[in-house]
This record gives sequence, structure tokens and C-alpha cells, in this order.
Amino acid sequence: MMPKGEGTGTLDERITGALVGAAVGDALGGPVEGYSPEQIAERHGGRVHGIVGPWNGADWRTARPIAPYHKGDGHVTDDTLMTHALVRVYASVRDHLDAYAVAEHLVPDLMGTPRWIPELEAEALPLQRIFLAEKWLVARLHYGHMDPREAGTGNIVNCGAAMYMAPVGLVNAANPAGAYAEALDIAGAHQSSYGREAAGVFAAAVAAACTPDATPDSVVDACLALAKDGTRSAIQAVCEVAARHADFESALAPLREAVAPYDTVGPDYRAPSLGARRPSRLHSIEELPIALGMLVVAAGDYRHAVLGSVNYGRDCDSIATMSGALAGALGSEVPHDWAKTVAESSRLDLNAPARTLAEVTREIFERDVRRRRAHESAYAVLAGTPCSD
Repeated sequence: MMPKGEGTGTLDERITGALVGAAVGDALGGPVEGYSPEQIAERHGGRVHGIVGPWNGADWRTARPIAPYHKGDGHVTDDTLMTHALVRVYASVRDHLDAYAVAEHLVPDLMGTPRWIPELEAEALPLQRIFLAEKWLVARLHYGHMDPREAGTGNIVNCGAAMYMAPVGLVNAANPAGAYAEALDIAGAHQSSYGREAAGVFAAAVAAACTPDATPDSVVDACLALAKDGTRSAIQAVCEVAARHADFESALAPLREAVAPYDTVGPDYRAPSLGARRPSRLHSIEELPIALGMLVVAAGDYRHAVLGSVNYGRDCDSIATMSGALAGALGSEVPHDWAKTVAESSRLDLNAPARTLAEVTREIFERDVRRRRAHESAYAVLAGTPCSD
């Protein structure tokens, strides 16, 4: 296990840690998504400390008819389904992605290839599980033939694009600015405003976490150097509060209080305010600042950061997906028993996407080096200066 707060590990180890860490965090947060810390503690007789069953037990199929999903028991949710789909796009394109790659590769993947969907306990098209904000991709790009760079305009502004951007950060490992720019381009097909901004900043955070000797504080600093408007303000406010805590229990209420001025959803997560999820330069999604805050509280420790994210409630599967990816990229060990249960229950090889992405990342880096050297050579001729080897 890494020393707390000190990033270690090879590229392959960091990619594996981030992707497995994201999936495990997602699975832990799924069964308590949408509830408050108080409701979670009452339902489970205290804080959640690992994998738990569905909120409504055996009645999970009928308790919420609009979302009849088996959340719990180690099942990943749409966060992981989308993350793995984006890895498959990288595997196909084998280069940096843009909004057109979403239209030409991600959308066909979502609507054309049946896969095992853990929450449905059946093989189905990913399109049949993803949330409305992600179905927007299919409606706008496949059926509406929108310009991919503009298709995200008009969609609800939430964490839908941000939740699956870890692969972008990993492909741009140790290059936060590159990850930010690439994720913003990709996310233009999905969302606008602070939802798109959060996608860029989360990708940058993952890239920063891959930097040798990275710490939670250096990850936050990289985010603040790139983030704009309400997203930057929310991250700064939350992480300043997080720095005063070393245990998630004491941090739960203060972190929520810190992010509340920037969150449009309001205090009742299941009854959003009238202004919820609308474009704004003053606001932010809740999930990314809280994930970064929990990373700071935990000093980079995976278990502590993810359990803090899970017990925070609200959209905690996405919060734990993000904090899990960041802690994993820093090199903190994902508990083996959690990963084993999630892999077996979800019927997924959690390591396979990491192996694929590591291979593709090396190919992209080599291509980047060739492109950079060609640019250096051309510039040297233009500037009349010798080009050093």
C-alpha cells in the first residue's frame, strides 16, 4: 500500500488502480444513492463500511418502478458501464478523442451491442440502462444528426459527462492541461455549462493524480489552475473545509454546507429545486468537489475516501466513482475483497479495461512524441533556429 498522500506506481498500476477503484466505488455507492447520511445510518444501523444489499431488499424490482435496478450486492451502475464504453472507444480509435468520436463510436456501442448489465441481471443494450442524460447522446447524435460539438447544449446539467472521464485523464497521464482540453471536447457532445466543465476538471484531476509524487493537495492545485467559474469556486470552498478534517464522519455535514451555495439540486436530492441542473456560470455539480474533498480528508487513502463518499449520500455512486478513481490513480490500494466481490457479482473482468487502456495509452504517447518532434522541426525552420535532438 502506498504511503498516505504520496503518489506511487507505474503507469499500468495507476491505470488499473484508477479504473478498478472507480468501479468498486461505484458499486459501493449504488445501493445508498439518493439518500442523506442520516437516512443511510438509520437504514444500515450505522455507517456503511463495505458492500451492502439493495435499499429495499428483495423488493428492489417494484419499489421504484421507473428505476427497477438491482443496486447493491456489488453491482456496478451506469457510471462504470459508461467508463468501460469509453475505454472501448479508445481501443477502437487508438488516439486522442473528440466529440466526433462520441458520435461515431460511443453511441453505436451503447445502442448496438448487448452486454451483461448487472443491475438488470440480464444481457441488454447499455442504452436500456443508462440515465436520461446519457440517452440524450443517442437522441441528439443518432436520431437528431446534431453537430457533435454542440449536441450537449440543452441537456440537463449534471455529472453525466464527468462520471466516465477517468479514461481521458489516464490517456493524458501527468498532463492535466491536455486531459482537460480533451475531455471538454468529448463532453461537448454530452453536456454544456458546468456539467461539461466538471468533465474537463475531473479528467485533469485523474491526470494530475498520475504524476510522480502526486498528493491530494497537488491534485486539487491542478484542478484550481484549470477550473473556471462556479466549478473552481466550489472546489476551492469544499477543499478548504476538507483540509480541517481527518475523518469523514466529522466532514460529512461541513462538506455539504460548503458545496450547497454552488449546487442547484437543493437540500432534498429526490425533489430538486426549480433551478436544478440548469446552465449557469455561478454553479457547479456537487459530485466533483465532494470527491476531491473526500480525497483530501482521507489523505489519499482509498478505503477512507470511498467510504466517506458513500456515506455522504445523495449522488454517492458517482462521488465514490470519482474519489475511487483519484485514490486509485494516486496508488492507494483498492481492497482486494471489495474488488473480488464486485467483479464476481457484476460478472466483469475489472482488470481487462485497464490492460487495454494501458496499451492504447502507450501508443498514443508515442504518436504524440512524433507529432511534437515534427512540430519542433517545422518551427525551427520557420524561426531560423537549430532544432535540438
